[in-house]
Amino acid sequence: MGQPQVVLGVSGGIAAYKACELLRRLTESGHGVRVVPTDSALHFVGEATWSALSGNPVSTLVWDDVREVPHVRIGQHADLVVVAPATADLLAKAAHGLADDLLTNTLLTARCPVVFAPAMHTEMWEHPATQENVATLRRRGAIVIEPAVGRLTGVDTGKGRLPDPAEIFEVCRRVLARGPQGLATDLAGRHVVISAGGTREPLDPVRYLGNRSSGKQGYALARTAVARGARVTLVAANTDLADPAGADVLRVGTAVQLREAVLKAAADADVVVMAAAVADFRPAHYAAGKIKKKDDQEQPPLELVRNPDVLAELATQRSHPGQLIVGFAAETDDVLANGRAKLLRKGCDLLVVNEVGDHKAFGSEENEAVVLGADGSETPVPYGPKEALADQVWDLAIARLT
Repeated sequence: MGQPQVVLGVSGGIAAYKACELLRRLTESGHGVRVVPTDSALHFVGEATWSALSGNPVSTLVWDDVREVPHVRIGQHADLVVVAPATADLLAKAAHGLADDLLTNTLLTARCPVVFAPAMHTEMWEHPATQENVATLRRRGAIVIEPAVGRLTGVDTGKGRLPDPAEIFEVCRRVLARGPQGLATDLAGRHVVISAGGTREPLDPVRYLGNRSSGKQGYALARTAVARGARVTLVAANTDLADPAGADVLRVGTAVQLREAVLKAAADADVVVMAAAVADFRPAHYAAGKIKKKDDQEQPPLELVRNPDVLAELATQRSHPGQLIVGFAAETDDVLANGRAKLLRKGCDLLVVNEVGDHKAFGSEENEAVVLGADGSETPVPYGPKEALADQVWDLAIARLT
């Protein structure tokens, strides 16, 4: 196979300068990149910069090198087209099939996966016209990444910020890794809710009961779902990982907070994946001041109460018929036997069972598991990247959705 060919479209928004970082990541990871900016984009980053960073000529016009028919050839030869930033104007033109410059012509001729990374003010993103254009593009199979929430131009803050270029790159990498399947955004039109990380139950202002979950498996599930076209809500408990591009991230701390966030987000979800390590117990009493060690007397025992069983609640009180519930079971012994018992007890559709312990699963970039189905199926997933396990989970979920 030759070098993967990527077209990086850049439209005229202030976030255009961030596309330089995306370009660097694409070229340094072995992709051939042709940058196709709009005229407006060149007001923010000049032609010389794009040409120097990509090593390829840059043009905005269909009239340059006419003998090469660039408005057709560029899209035809691409393995991926990514537009970052994608302004409201660019999204509108793409949705309506307008072709008044080289980038919009390229979008019409591309037969490869297309990823849009929008960036604009909140009011523009939320406008019904923009939302209809986004829905149209998604319905046609394009991946439109949800913008991030944060500081915008000037003093404004809200949803509309370009996601971190490193995370946009991860979406591109996942789409390219799927090869021809990248065209099949099989989660398009679906809303998935994923929990990740580990809850912490405070004892006092300093200490808490917690676990060693890093959130990496849940984040891998979020990234792969975005790359497959889903609208993703990620409920993250105490992680220090970068927000996956395209996911709406809700941050929580305790099991009770996680329950509230997941149940609310799951109201219209097609799939809910409980990958977070949720504490089974919490202290019965919270000490307003730091608990002091007293040398002259024995410390009283720590009284615990049960936390709500979020997975079982989701499975028994589904918000609508056909909603799919996926759980995770971290076991240290009798892994499959304990997993089968938990699957029956919780009532979920799929249960991902893996062995945990020192240097196993928690904090690692790799994982291995067996996915148990309520229909009696068992799907082993060999040791490998957590994204591979995530894709296998989505394959099994999609088969049950359809």
